[in-house]
Amino acid sequence: MAWNIEGGRVLRGTSLEEGDLCLAKGRIAGPTPGTRHLDARGLLVMPGLVDIHGDAHERQLEPRPGIGFAAPLALRDSAAQILAAGITTAYLGVTLSWEPGLRSIAAWRALRSALETLAAGPDLRVHLRFEADNFDSIDEALEDIAAGRIHLLGFNDHTPGILKKLGDDTQAAKYAARAGMTLAAFRTLVEGVAARRDEVPAARARMARAAQAVGVTMLSHDDATIESRVAFRALGAHIAEFPLSEAIAEDARDARESVVMGAPNVVRGGSHLGWASAAPLAERGLVTILASDYYWPAMMEAAFVLEARGTLTLGEAWSLVSANPARALGLTDRGVIEPGLRGDIVLVDAALRAPVASFVAGELAWLSTAGAARIA
Repeated sequence: MAWNIEGGRVLRGTSLEEGDLCLAKGRIAGPTPGTRHLDARGLLVMPGLVDIHGDAHERQLEPRPGIGFAAPLALRDSAAQILAAGITTAYLGVTLSWEPGLRSIAAWRALRSALETLAAGPDLRVHLRFEADNFDSIDEALEDIAAGRIHLLGFNDHTPGILKKLGDDTQAAKYAARAGMTLAAFRTLVEGVAARRDEVPAARARMARAAQAVGVTMLSHDDATIESRVAFRALGAHIAEFPLSEAIAEDARDARESVVMGAPNVVRGGSHLGWASAAPLAERGLVTILASDYYWPAMMEAAFVLEARGTLTLGEAWSLVSANPARALGLTDRGVIEPGLRGDIVLVDAALRAPVASFVAGELAWLSTAGAARIA
């Protein structure tokens, strides 16, 4: 079905221009016979959001520690929330860890099966966040990469942080609950994992070679030093996700690499972990991509927050949540509004900073009550 979206302010490049937009055969097109009409007067017509890293789906899988729901149900709910946040392409941050429970190989298998049967909705892809010490799952992960089931590979290493908290019963208990284990059993598990740390470099190199062989983009996560960023760069990971200092972000920028931080950081006015503040770094060009991280609605809100700060226009801020992540991920068919590109569009009520309708590949995928009244 073709759609004519009429009278809105369309984002062209980084400028908003009054005009119409037609979607036909899944693409942004010229006038097409037999179109349905949507009155977009008073609305913004924007490229759909591209989320490079969102793991809020974990709350649908396990809303409380030890209380889980089937992956198909959790994924269906996640897809609906993603569309309602204006996100049309979502890379689900799937952590594959040595921990049992929510981030285990069994949980990944269940989610993988659910993804294969999900009905039409947002373009859901997998950002595999592979924990460095997960040696038992590496062969299966390599098979998934070769088979095209992984679309982005992230190098995670949370073991050192967990080791530091093992002595604190309260902190350690949180990890044990997520894994569905007693505290004593979890401590024993972590100690066994830590004993194999010398195997990490070789395992990372295997993963990197597999990703490069099939053209899967790679990123590093939580780089704590410039030396770490340089090492991951040598492996072919040219996106720095959540660097822990401004100097690391500068090093990535100087190497013409993308730097990702969380949109919730911008919305809340700083990191919930006390790390670098994303908004001023984005205004200086050090942060080039904002991800939903753990809260999908934060992406759109962050663009408006940045505009309100006065340094970036809304169009420039929108690039951080659409054009820039699409470019970094090699998605040349989306992220901007141009003839011939995918019809991934979100209509936005700027006064409410809220989506009104989301189109995926030219099809209406989500519609608010207010949006329904605009269709002729």
